[in-house]
Amino acid sequence: MKHAYLLVFFLLALTASSGAQDFDYGKITGSDFELKNTVLDSNANAMVIREFGTSSMQLNDATRGLCIYFRYHVKLKIFNKNGFGSGNIVIPRSVYRDGEDEVSELIATTTNLVNGRPVKYELDKKSVFDEKKNKYYALTKFTMPNLTEGSIVEYSYSLKQPSIFNFRGWNFQSDIPKLYSEYVANIPALYNYNASLRGFKKLTSSKSVVKRECLRIQGGPYDCSQMTYIMKDIPAFIEEDYMTAASNFKSAIYYELSDYYMVNGGKKAVTKTWKDVDYELLSDKSFGDQMKRKDVFKDLLPGILKDASDSLGKAQAIYTYIAKNIKPSNEWGIFGESNIKKALEVHSGSLKDINLSLIACLSAAGLDAEALILSTRNNGTVNNLYPVLSDFNYVVAKLNIGEQSYLLDASQPRLPFGLLPLHCINGNGRAIPFKKPSYWYDIKASQKDFTMYALDAEITPEGKIKGRLTTTSSGYAGLVKRERISQANSVDEFVEKLDEQMPAISILKHHIANVDSIEESLVEVYEIEMKAFDNMNLDQLFFSPFFIDRISKNPFNLNERTYPVDLGSLKEVRIMAAIKLPENFTVADKPKDFTMALTNNGGRYQFKSVQEGRTLSYNQLFQLSKPIYGPEEYLGLKEFYSRIIQLQKTDVVIKKTK
Repeated sequence: MKHAYLLVFFLLALTASSGAQDFDYGKITGSDFELKNTVLDSNANAMVIREFGTSSMQLNDATRGLCIYFRYHVKLKIFNKNGFGSGNIVIPRSVYRDGEDEVSELIATTTNLVNGRPVKYELDKKSVFDEKKNKYYALTKFTMPNLTEGSIVEYSYSLKQPSIFNFRGWNFQSDIPKLYSEYVANIPALYNYNASLRGFKKLTSSKSVVKRECLRIQGGPYDCSQMTYIMKDIPAFIEEDYMTAASNFKSAIYYELSDYYMVNGGKKAVTKTWKDVDYELLSDKSFGDQMKRKDVFKDLLPGILKDASDSLGKAQAIYTYIAKNIKPSNEWGIFGESNIKKALEVHSGSLKDINLSLIACLSAAGLDAEALILSTRNNGTVNNLYPVLSDFNYVVAKLNIGEQSYLLDASQPRLPFGLLPLHCINGNGRAIPFKKPSYWYDIKASQKDFTMYALDAEITPEGKIKGRLTTTSSGYAGLVKRERISQANSVDEFVEKLDEQMPAISILKHHIANVDSIEESLVEVYEIEMKAFDNMNLDQLFFSPFFIDRISKNPFNLNERTYPVDLGSLKEVRIMAAIKLPENFTVADKPKDFTMALTNNGGRYQFKSVQEGRTLSYNQLFQLSKPIYGPEEYLGLKEFYSRIIQLQKTDVVIKKTK
């Protein structure tokens, strides 16, 4: 099922007229108090009864420029204490170079049923405060007064948006269900917007009419296209593990200015072609000019490449040099102040500084390097239909050697060569070469998330399981381990914290190899001890063989999931164990051998065990063989985990032989 499609407004072809209608503020009915969550979702803690929004374009009296005016009104019910969070209101506001969104005309009321009569509590305006998150984003926040179970919450406000490039969008879906949501957009005929409707929930109804003389500019009247969208009985959007940005999947509508007619005649395109964007990026002082700074590395290259014999060796040496010599400042984005020469001198720079330095150095060494701009997983997907530079928030290097391409991010010093951080694995990126047109490139993880455990242990006469556990981690599993070791400041501190997190297992000795050799697998060797039995004199003893990397919780708990399960990479875990039993003991019962596979070669789980003499050996294999599973595969994944969890609840039973 497609979850996004493009709507194009042909504004001048509309011939009717109509007006938008809000619902009455403060009109609380008996049916509002009688409303039960069973109407839509018996698990709902709160529910929107009705919401209405409308946007229009008007002249700003102060600046005489055009602004977008947005009006929002909502009424919702709190069912229980867990729903009180829906009474903490946050209004997001954008901050622009020459202004920011302004909230006005805010009113808010809580209505409670007290002794069978409705009692209203008005919001104290002193309880409203603004918070500046960063230079692009601010919040207006307040908490509804006198919340209790059964409260009816209602509030409305106006918002003035000084930028008209993105017409005000609308979220039909949120973290609580909604009975009714209506949005009315009034767009002047001078302006054409591309609008994308996202999400799997379809509109209940939509209509388009002409609103006559809705805007007057320089004395001239202009009609508007009035678009009305209604959606009813909207389920809550519940976020689960293994997903990209929720904005990719929530039912919502987004607008972007395509072109407009000038008052004095003529038409001006706003949506650019990729040819325009290529020129803009490559001629930008902070982007393209920095990619071309081969001169910065001219004197450094002989030292960097002294041990390199081929193109791949040169690239690896350059990657290592940049990663070690420019520390990340954690500033993201593809635009802004940038100077790779300064970043190299002070050994610190933004993510863009680091990876543009990498591209420049690779190019200086005669290698074919390009910039690849992308959107991270929490930033949403990019628009493939037309260029929207604001969609992109990250840049990496794309290196081409023969038929092989490598994606490189030198801002993450513990990443192996050719492996991008998981937050970059998000659909397509746009490759920006020096002398050729840009093109889309599919971003995939070059390595899997792989862990292998090998246990060689015995059950002692004191009832302990004691032995050696060797853990080998590579790909994303190795990266995660190295980051945890780095955060702990030392290997010893890392092991100490690990020991504290496993109260049933004691680490007696440890050795960790290849912490800094990021191209090699990370190898951890632990001498461990764990209490298995309190009384070894019993005829039968029970212990779980699944104490290594046990799956105790199912990450998938919805009855239906309308968005993909996106792991980002393949995943594999192998466990090989050999446990020697005490003298005069044998296995009386053990988990049955078990094999299960997902459909379409999506993955498998295996458990096999065997007793040879006094040694019980068992192997486990857990594989997820696809980075992305569609919504139609969700229930299969859920069942896959559930059956593994059930198997791992079974014990090994050993008994005395005489």
